[in-house]
Amino acid sequence: MIRYRVTHVTEYRYNASVSQCQNEAHLLPRSTPRQKCEHGQLRIQPAPAAYQDRKDFFGNHVTYFTIQESHVSLSVTARSEVLIAPTAPPPLRDSPTWEETRRSVSKDTSHAGIEARQFLLDSPLVHSSAALTAYATPSFTPERLLLEAVADLVQRIYQEFTYEPEATTVSTPLDEVLDHRQGVCQDFAHVAIGGLRTHGIAARYVSGYLETAASDDQPQLTGAAASHAWVSVYCPGQGWIDFDPTNNSIPTDQHITVAWGRDYSDVTPLKGVVAGGGNPTLDVAVTAERVG
Repeated sequence: MIRYRVTHVTEYRYNASVSQCQNEAHLLPRSTPRQKCEHGQLRIQPAPAAYQDRKDFFGNHVTYFTIQESHVSLSVTARSEVLIAPTAPPPLRDSPTWEETRRSVSKDTSHAGIEARQFLLDSPLVHSSAALTAYATPSFTPERLLLEAVADLVQRIYQEFTYEPEATTVSTPLDEVLDHRQGVCQDFAHVAIGGLRTHGIAARYVSGYLETAASDDQPQLTGAAASHAWVSVYCPGQGWIDFDPTNNSIPTDQHITVAWGRDYSDVTPLKGVVAGGGNPTLDVAVTAERVG
């Protein structure tokens, strides 16, 4: 097992006083079959008047808090320790064809199959479009194995899109990302998810962290300085398999899962409603270090 110590600092500075705010955070890693969150806590300044932890619809750890005193800055620091069990990437040839997968998921009445079907539908930030279908179609040739098709789509996004943090915002339409072929991990995950769903493949959005200091035998991954995003695909008989379009990889031991949902809007690291504040500045810093 590999132990990671994760620190995620979010700081808002306002140019006018905020009288109160209500916030929701997806900042603490969830436990999964391959990872265990041993410890996690949030430090919030100013101190919240109300604070509540809960699980959301997808089983993610969510924290709600409200601040009811006047303030000109907000600092949220999430610290956690996570154990990861290294896994080998699944053989790409060990899967049904994508057409078989599409037919299977539409008829699967098992708990896993029913759960997967919700990730076939349009979601707030990923809508079916002719542009998404056209972009993904070259990867989905007739009778191609599912995981080979997904790997090809992910590789094409990696090769054809430029990682450019200033090119997009959280509100940039997906068709615009497709037109300009620029963006960040969130955009690349949405492109992959949209292309997969238009071909009848269940795909969900995964948020998390990357190891920020690569070891001698591991490459430095793109997007490690902030929250990261990738995609997970449902493969009958194997379950959910992750792919990272930003790094053209299948996550093994350098990816730490925080939450998953239909798209970014389900798992936003920190969002809320603010009374006042003007135009805030935002600083985010993330470290995910191996400690054992």
